Amino acid sequence: MSNDAATAEATGATETAPAPEPIPHGLGASLPPADARAKTEGTFPYAADLWAEGLLWAAVLRSPHAHARIVSIDTTHAREMPGVRAVVTHEDVPGAPLHGRGSRADRPVFASDVVRHHGEPIAAVAADHPDTARMAAAAVIVEYEVLDPVTDPEQAFEAEPLHPDGNLIRHIPLRHGDPEAAGEVVVEGLYRIGRQDPVPIGAEAGLAVPRPDGGVELYLASTDPHGDRDTAADCYGLSPEQVKVVVTGVPGATADREDQGFQLPLGLLALKTGCPVKLTATREESFLGHVHRHPTLLRYRHHADAEGRVVKVEAQILLDAGAYADTSSDALAAAVAFACGPYVVPNAFIEGWAVRTNNPPSGHVRGEGAMQVCAAYEAQMDKIAKKLGLDPAEVRLRNVLATGDVLPTGQTVTCPAPVAELLQAVRDFPLPALPKDTPEDEWLLPGGPEGAGEPGAVRRGVGYGIGMVHMLGAEGADEVSTATVKVQDGVATVLCAAVETGQGFTTLARQIVQETLGVDEVHVAPVDTDQPPAGAGCRGRHTWVSGGAVERAAKMVRTQLLQPLAHQFGMSTELLQIADGKITSYDGVLSTTVAEALDGKELWATAQCRPHPTEPLDETGQGDAFVGMAFCAIRAVVDVDIEIGSVRVVELAVAQDVGRVLNPAQLTARIEAGVTQGVGIALTENLRTPRGLIRHPDLTGYALPTALDAPDIRIVKLVEERDVVAPFGAKAVSAVPVVASPAAVASAVRAATGRPVNRLPVRPQAAVVTGN
Repeated sequence: MSNDAATAEATGATETAPAPEPIPHGLGASLPPADARAKTEGTFPYAADLWAEGLLWAAVLRSPHAHARIVSIDTTHAREMPGVRAVVTHEDVPGAPLHGRGSRADRPVFASDVVRHHGEPIAAVAADHPDTARMAAAAVIVEYEVLDPVTDPEQAFEAEPLHPDGNLIRHIPLRHGDPEAAGEVVVEGLYRIGRQDPVPIGAEAGLAVPRPDGGVELYLASTDPHGDRDTAADCYGLSPEQVKVVVTGVPGATADREDQGFQLPLGLLALKTGCPVKLTATREESFLGHVHRHPTLLRYRHHADAEGRVVKVEAQILLDAGAYADTSSDALAAAVAFACGPYVVPNAFIEGWAVRTNNPPSGHVRGEGAMQVCAAYEAQMDKIAKKLGLDPAEVRLRNVLATGDVLPTGQTVTCPAPVAELLQAVRDFPLPALPKDTPEDEWLLPGGPEGAGEPGAVRRGVGYGIGMVHMLGAEGADEVSTATVKVQDGVATVLCAAVETGQGFTTLARQIVQETLGVDEVHVAPVDTDQPPAGAGCRGRHTWVSGGAVERAAKMVRTQLLQPLAHQFGMSTELLQIADGKITSYDGVLSTTVAEALDGKELWATAQCRPHPTEPLDETGQGDAFVGMAFCAIRAVVDVDIEIGSVRVVELAVAQDVGRVLNPAQLTARIEAGVTQGVGIALTENLRTPRGLIRHPDLTGYALPTALDAPDIRIVKLVEERDVVAPFGAKAVSAVPVVASPAAVASAVRAATGRPVNRLPVRPQAAVVTGN
C-alpha cells in the first residue's frame, strides 16, 4: 500500500475517481478517426489482405525498354507451364483498347505495336501460385526492335510522333495586359523541377472476382471508383452495370495512387479464367506502374519598378508528361494560371506546353503545376530583392494578392485571400536559436554527428515561399457528389462514394451528422459503385462537395425529425435547435432528447452538392476557371555546410488560410504531412530516369525523407476567414503546404550560400561556396 493510500485509509478519506474526458463531438472538435485503432494494431483490412475461394495469382510482364517496336510476342512457353491458367495480351482486350485519366483515352491496356515507356504492360498471367505467375510472366518471349527514346521534352517538338495523337498534349498562351510594359529592374532565371514519386505507403494490390452475369467485381484501393469502373467496362466490352468496384482499405494517397495498367489486366484474367484473381505489386512494380509528378523546365523574366513592385512577368513553362496524357492538361492549366503566384501582376505573358516523351508517365500529385511554378516565381522574387538591396519578405509584401484582385487569367479573386496576413505572421515569428557548438549537439549540424563537415563551415539562411492552389476540378469540370443519411434506433449511417484516402472524410462525415442531428453514434458505410458517384479524392473536393452533400442530407433528416414537434407546439422548425443530444425551442417551452423524438422512427434523405460552374481557359488563357483558391506562407530556416553542400532544414514556420477549422488535430496532421512532403521535393526526392529507364525503383535508391529528416514545423497562424460559397466555409489544407515548402527551403539555401539554386531537389554542388 502506498503512503498516500495508507493516509487516506487512516483518516477515513475516500478518493473520487476523476470524471472521464468528454468524447469529442461535432464540427470543430478533434474527433479521432474510427479506423485509428485498427490501423495502429495492424488489423485494418488493406487490399493486399484480400482472399477468395479458388484464388489465382496474377503477374504482369512489363517492358524493359523506354522505346521499342514490338516485333512479336510468344506466350507458348508461359501457357504450357504447370499451374498457369491464363495468359492475356493486347489481343485479349475485347472492348476499347485505350484508357486514361483526364480528358483523353490514349493509353493501351497492353502495348501492341510500340512500347512508349519503361515498365509499360505487355502481358499478364494468372496461375495457382504467385511464384508460378511471376515465372510464367518472365517466360513470355517478346522480340523488340529497340528505338532511340525521346527523353528531353524540348526535343519532343521536333521529334517524330511518339503517339498517334502527336507529341503536343496542350499549349496555353496566356495574354494579360500590355506586352510593351517594362520595369526599371529586370531579372531572369532558368529552373528545373525533378520527378517526384508519390510513393504510396502500400504498393498497389487488388482482387477481381467474376460474376454469374458475365461481369466482374474489382476490389481495389481506388480513389475514384466510378471512374475506374467506367474505364474497366469500356475495356472489357461490358456495360457499367456489369462491373462493380468495391473500395478496400486505402493505405494513404497523395496522388492517383492506383495504376490502371495493373487494374485492367486483373479483371481480364478473372473473366478469362472464371476464377478470382489477386495481384499484389512489388515496390519495383509500383514505381514502374503509377504516375509521377511532372518534371518541369521553366524560363522566367520579371520586370519590376525601383521599389520592387512587379510590372510584368514573362514565362515559358514546359511540362514533361511522359508517354501518355493522363492529367497533364489539368496540370498545365494550373501551372499557367498560377505562374505569377499570389502576387498582383498587371501584365503577364505566359507560354505553357505539355508534351509527350518516352519518360515514365506523369499525372496527378498534390499541387501539380502549382508546385513547380511556385519554386520559380519565388526564386524570381528573391532575385528582385537582391538586385534592389531589399528584404525578401518586404518585396513580397509590396506585391501580394488580396480579395478583389485579378489573376492573370482575368478571374477576380472572390474568396478570402489573406496573403499579406499570412506572410507577416511567419516573418514576425521568432527565429530558432542557433545550434550550440558542443559535442552533444553535433547531430544538429548538417550531416549529423558522423558528418564530414566542420561547424565553422555552417551558414544559416532564412527564406520564404508563398503558395496558392485551386480547389476542386477546374475549367468546366462537373463537380458533384451525392450522399444519403439514415437514422434508426438512435444510430446514423452515411452512404457516400467519397473514398477515405487519409484526408479524413469519414471523420468529417461523422462530425457533420453529430452536429446536425445530435446523434452520437455515426457509421460511414463502405464505398462501392452501387452508390451514386462522388468523384475522385483530390484537391479537397470531398471536404467541399461530399461534405456538402452529407450536410444537406443531414439537414433534410433534421427537418423530418423536428417537423412533428414544431407542428405540435405551433412553431417553425427554425425555432428549434439541437445541441448535446437535446432538442429545445427558442423560448424554452420545448425540451426533449433526440432519442425521445426519434422513438423508433427510421428517417433518411439523399442530397447532392454541386459548386458553381467554371469555364475553360480561352485561346489567350482567360477565363473563370477555378471554383476557389487556398493560400499558404512558409518561412524556412536552414543550416548549410558550404564546404560539402549538405543541408539541414531547422524549422519551417507555416501560416495558412483554412476557412474554418473543422477538426484541429486532423488539420494539423495534414499540414505537417504536406510540409514534410515538400521537404522531400526540395532536398532528396528525384526519380532518376537516364534514357527513360527508371534507375533504382526501390526505397533504397529513391531517397524519401524519414522522421529524422523532418524539421520542426511551427504552425504559427491559421486564418479562419470563411469562404461563403464553400460548405462550412472550409478550404482544402494539404496541397498548398506541399506547393510552398520546397520554394521556401530553396530560398533559405540561396540566403545561406548566395548561390542561385535553380533546381529541385537542391543538389549538394549547388550549395557549395568556393573561395571561403
